Amino acid sequence: MRCLPLCALLPAAAFAQTTAPAAAPVELDRVQVTATRLPETARDVPASVSVIERDDGRVDTLGAALSERLTTVPGLLARDRRNYAQDEQISIRGFGTRASFGIRGVRLYLDGVPATMPDGQGQVSHMPLAFARRIEILRGPFSVSYGNASGGVIQVFTDDPASPGSMRATAAYGSDAARRVSFEANDRGDALGWLAGAQHFATDGFREHSAAERNTLHGKLAFDAGATRATLVVDALAAPNAQDPGGLDRDQFARDPAQAAPTSLLFDTRKSVDQRQLGAVVEHDARIGTLRAMAYAGRRDVEQFLAIPVGTQRNPLSGGGVIDLGAPYSGIDVRWTSREAPLQWVAGIAWDRQRQDRRGYENFVGDRLGVRGALRADQTDRVDAFDPFLQATWRANDAWSFSAGVRHSRVRFRSDDHYITADNPDDSGRLDYSATSPVLGANWRANDAVSFYAAYGEGFETPTFNELQYRSDGGSGLNFALNAATTRSAEAGMKVSRGGLRTELALFRAQTDDELTVGTSAGGRTTFQNAGHAQRTGLELSGAVPLGDAWEAEFALTWLDAHFTDGFLACAGVPCTSPSVPVPAGTRIPGIPRTAAQAALRWGGDIGWHARIEGLYVGAVPVNNFGDERAAAYAVFGASAGYGFVAGDGDGRVFLAIDNLGDRTYAGSVIVNESNRRYYEPAPDRGFTVGVEWRWR
Repeated sequence: MRCLPLCALLPAAAFAQTTAPAAAPVELDRVQVTATRLPETARDVPASVSVIERDDGRVDTLGAALSERLTTVPGLLARDRRNYAQDEQISIRGFGTRASFGIRGVRLYLDGVPATMPDGQGQVSHMPLAFARRIEILRGPFSVSYGNASGGVIQVFTDDPASPGSMRATAAYGSDAARRVSFEANDRGDALGWLAGAQHFATDGFREHSAAERNTLHGKLAFDAGATRATLVVDALAAPNAQDPGGLDRDQFARDPAQAAPTSLLFDTRKSVDQRQLGAVVEHDARIGTLRAMAYAGRRDVEQFLAIPVGTQRNPLSGGGVIDLGAPYSGIDVRWTSREAPLQWVAGIAWDRQRQDRRGYENFVGDRLGVRGALRADQTDRVDAFDPFLQATWRANDAWSFSAGVRHSRVRFRSDDHYITADNPDDSGRLDYSATSPVLGANWRANDAVSFYAAYGEGFETPTFNELQYRSDGGSGLNFALNAATTRSAEAGMKVSRGGLRTELALFRAQTDDELTVGTSAGGRTTFQNAGHAQRTGLELSGAVPLGDAWEAEFALTWLDAHFTDGFLACAGVPCTSPSVPVPAGTRIPGIPRTAAQAALRWGGDIGWHARIEGLYVGAVPVNNFGDERAAAYAVFGASAGYGFVAGDGDGRVFLAIDNLGDRTYAGSVIVNESNRRYYEPAPDRGFTVGVEWRWR
């Protein structure tokens, strides 16, 4: 493994990376990083971070899901739902588990372009993972410096144009007729470089009614004129008719994990997505600092057929069972960085916006189900966020450094209802949220190998537009009673780096006011409520240990106690228009295992034979607010082996990977607080993947 939690930290400079000069292994911890938006050595940054490089031994996979790469990262739970209509399930330190689709509570970026919208709703389906050279994860207090819904931050950075030019082709085939083919070419001259890539992925699906297809295009154009640098990045996704098998209740899961929910078959549930986006960054170096400007724009179009019963849609307030969504989005980030020692600082502004032209239709016509029917909803939703920020680092001496920052966020929601009838009132409304998020950190370098740090931050998370959509009292307009959740988090840790040995220990506590959770569910409408106070306390331990003779071990251990510290009322069934069942204080927050452990043993290098075996343990997971039902704990193992070779002007590799060696039946993910108690999303049984890669120089 070439890079672990101490190797680098989350860069804020989106497309331009600072590369440290080559050094002996003992000097790897001196790599320049920008977790606090300022260049610092990894050991001097008061934050918990993990970095995953392409050549760290985790590439012998199908390459279709981000979760395949996010192994041995403490505090992070990345679960491939094997449901490509709903995206992956990602949480960091217990933030993000309430998402029934997409990703919430965690900020996502692709080459610096936000993959999380201003309301906090994100997705990773459009990310060209075949071209991802580096994935960076920031956890803890310093993540609040990225604004709304920053329970953690994940950035994916793709390849840059390089000289000499090269071409790379990859193909992989696995169980359930899963296949991926990708191609990338790039070159760079003195001032201009370019990169172009394409990927096709398709699968018949592990479960019934779970076939999917994704096609992505990716390109970069880079210009370097010395003091001024510019990069243009374009990405596109086409994912037609991804089938949605839905969740299973406990009896269905025990009887046949590979089945689809009966209602999914009845209504032919599916989702189609088209997305295009363009991002550009310009940097200019002056004598006293650097000016950086980033701008992006894109559009995401979604058509989704849901399994909402016909009888439920008879309710005049129902929005139907088909979603037709067109969502253009755009934003800018401008910042000035001063690097005058001993005080360095960065100041900037970020502005992001999204518009959603949303229409709802019945999912039936007469006796025909799973087809677009009559119009039932027509609205335009807008959300924008404006965030000025300031951060600074002061190096008092060779041992001590102090960091501080503040970000003020204003998030505005506006909904204009165009579907108004005698029985369906005007649901238009607007709602504003604002918060100031400070962060403080200190780092003490005890010696060249050991450093200690502490940090404190205050963040917030607004409801997403989907969570604001309906009021529990049945009235019109947005849910004006819903507050943003606010979190105070503290962390202390130790980092050790000597030669190839890397370890990191972190202790943390996050206390949240106005925790967001499900309120009511009736008539096809789900509402949300604030559940009072919640607390997440945990410990993370991770590292890499060289064992000699090309052997290396890595591990990540997480213990996390996440519970509601206030009692509240919740709904226990459908329909439910008024929460009436008590949830006692001390109840665990659903979707969060108390313990998780990951470990891997790797042998070999890029050329010649290599092998890897890894294991994952996840403790029992409560699936609803009451804690009366849980997904069982599980331990699974996987192994891979391959051979890398050089021939003429190119190099390549072949590999074989086997997942779930023990053929274990378990729930790989859960749908928290699913109103029909269909909580369980089964993981596949034992499966294989074979692949080949070739690169021409």
